Amino acid sequence: MKDKKVPEYDLHRKLAVDLFNHCWNLIEKTDRTPEETDEMIHTAHASRYHWGVIGEALHRQRGEWQISRAYAAANLPHPCHYHARRCLEITLENAIGDFDLAFAYEAMARAYSLLNDPVSCQHFINLAKQAGEKIKEKDDREYFLSELNNITP
Repeated sequence: MKDKKVPEYDLHRKLAVDLFNHCWNLIEKTDRTPEETDEMIHTAHASRYHWGVIGEALHRQRGEWQISRAYAAANLPHPCHYHARRCLEITLENAIGDFDLAFAYEAMARAYSLLNDPVSCQHFINLAKQAGEKIKEKDDREYFLSELNNITP
């Protein structure tokens, strides 16, 4: 929904989307340079900033998820955990469900895996699996479960 009170709404939206997509490309890149890793982290934060200006809770939740994922890809467990926790808090506070709830739990599991906490990791894998089985769209559910299977407790 377009908020006419926010100056340059369209610019914030375009930047949020473009930065999110660019960050995702860097997350998926297997041979990132250190400079690209920095860029990945910065673009995740920048996208989240722009969604914070014009977006709704769902946009903020997804932004926190992506920041957490970028830190996971950079193998930086503590900021990964912080942003995974923020993602989950926003998700639960706003009763966001389906795909996004499952991925909030996935982010927590991934963070605990990086923190070498197998008990907490397994706890969130279990919650993620329960939420993942309830994802309505079959393709989304299958994609989610394939991502979850990449996490080692």
